[in-house]
Amino acid sequence: MSDLTDRPDLFVDGRWVAPRSGRRTAVREASTGLAFGLLGLAGPEDVDEAVRAARRAIEGPWSALSRAERAAMVRAFAAALRAAGKETSALVSRENGMPIRLSRIVNGLAPSAIAGYYGDLAAAEEEVDLRPSPTGGRTLVQRRPVGVVAAITPWNYPQALAVMKLAPALAAGCTVVLKPPPETGLDAFAFADAAIAAGLPAGVVNVVPGGREEGARLVAHPGVDKVAFTGSTGAGRAIGEMAGRLLRPATLELGGKSVSLIAEDADLDLVAARLAEISLPNNGQTCHAATRILAPRSRYAEVVEAVSETVAALSVGDPLDPATEIGPLVSEDQQRRVESYAELAATEGRVTVGGERHVGAGWFVRPTVVVDVQRDARIAQEEVFGPVLAVLPYEDEDDAISIANDSEFGLGGVVWSQDEERGLRLAGRIDTGTVGVNHYELHINAPFGGVKASGLGRELGPEGLDPYLVTRSVYLR
Repeated sequence: MSDLTDRPDLFVDGRWVAPRSGRRTAVREASTGLAFGLLGLAGPEDVDEAVRAARRAIEGPWSALSRAERAAMVRAFAAALRAAGKETSALVSRENGMPIRLSRIVNGLAPSAIAGYYGDLAAAEEEVDLRPSPTGGRTLVQRRPVGVVAAITPWNYPQALAVMKLAPALAAGCTVVLKPPPETGLDAFAFADAAIAAGLPAGVVNVVPGGREEGARLVAHPGVDKVAFTGSTGAGRAIGEMAGRLLRPATLELGGKSVSLIAEDADLDLVAARLAEISLPNNGQTCHAATRILAPRSRYAEVVEAVSETVAALSVGDPLDPATEIGPLVSEDQQRRVESYAELAATEGRVTVGGERHVGAGWFVRPTVVVDVQRDARIAQEEVFGPVLAVLPYEDEDDAISIANDSEFGLGGVVWSQDEERGLRLAGRIDTGTVGVNHYELHINAPFGGVKASGLGRELGPEGLDPYLVTRSVYLR
């Protein structure tokens, strides 16, 4: 990869076009803070033109394709993403600090796998759904694309979270205006490159990086039929409010403050071995990260020691080094935000590891463990979105479940127990959209999403296709 990665133009209506806004910005490398790329930024007129292009495509060439032809193009889109996966994953690591060992999976391999899955799902869809009526007639139930989709994505898992919207939308026959954030706008053009390589008709995929104003314009745009958003709960509430007023469907995948509930019979060696991948993935910049660790009072000292020793031993460094386990945060603003929580932690508990800035260039924060935390402490209630873990004691299982559910969020979680039946019983009592037992990993064929302030709707699996379709009943004699 060259030292400079420039994407000065937007991708609209199948063409590379200069931003009408005239805006461009430098993209800075998380590990150094130095500019390494140039990105074009959309303005209001660019957003409007992208929506018009998507509308023309859905009313023209894209809708004229057969289901089999569309499925073949989605599979070709997946193949193109896979071919570029190695380069794309390294680019994301430079943009947001994700360790390359994780980026190769979630930004290199997952986009192709998810797109291929939905291409296969579209190809396997039943041609005709004809149902007998109780009165003797028949009903033809049709599933049709919802229309133009505004896909607004965050910077933490830019490729995976974008394709979780793009792939089902395309498989359903929708067109998409993708608005990635400036922090990871460079890698988003991998989807434009893949659309060209796959031969998608002009306007089916449009890529317009921008900020909050451009996102808000998309959400409220009269030419948009559905919104798919991943981001903060605050932004999700604003989008949900606007979508409600417009009676526009919206899928919202929002924040989290997930628990890692350690049962009394848990294997602490297993907990320690999987701690980084479950509680600190992507340097803690993960919505479902299990950052609230609940430990039984009877084993509290033992858990604190295991967690502290494990976190202290994590390798912090260059995200492009395969040995790195914790990389830098995405920006200086994010670094300051996480540092403020690390400082807060010292007043709300006892810091056993970290709590300070990592020495050197780049936006690093040392992974931090704070113990003896009360359930109502800010560090136990608010989403930090960085490598800060809180360890809370509990008295018995009922107390553990009470603490676990004492949160506005409900996105992920994991239960640790050597008895799977016990683990399943405890998992079933946690008020959350997803939960694991001795393990946590999103699967492309199973639904992912949250409850409470963690969002509305589901992505992945067959359930992830449904939001991009509307059903119509045609009544026949």
